[in-house]
Amino acid sequence: MSGTEIIVRYAETDQMGIVHHSVYAIWYEAARTDMMEQAGYSYSRVESEGIMLPLSHLECDYVGGVKYGDRVIVRCFVEKLTIARLVLGYEVRRKGEDEILSTGRTVHAWTDTNLNMINLKKKAPELFNLLDNIK
Repeated sequence: MSGTEIIVRYAETDQMGIVHHSVYAIWYEAARTDMMEQAGYSYSRVESEGIMLPLSHLECDYVGGVKYGDRVIVRCFVEKLTIARLVLGYEVRRKGEDEILSTGRTVHAWTDTNLNMINLKKKAPELFNLLDNIK
């Protein structure tokens, strides 16, 4: 499981001073990118190998409010890996606190550059094994 620290910017908040719901998808992407980087297999490497990971589903549950200036940790982890799909989970907490403020999930398909489904285990066994071992 990786953790990405984010300091909430003013532009990410709404009129009530709470982080706008649309921002969480951006935070999830940042955490997903960091997870891959920390695992030693960056997104740019994945794409240079002709592998794409388009998003097919996004969900987010909001439990507590996050405000301007808060420091949060967005954790990303592999929930499920198959030869055709990757399901990632997310948790958002204030830095140094245990309370979960948001949980989420994204579902991705493994495709080639033409967005045709691929078998990741055959196309990139090193990447498949790496992700399988960090579940």
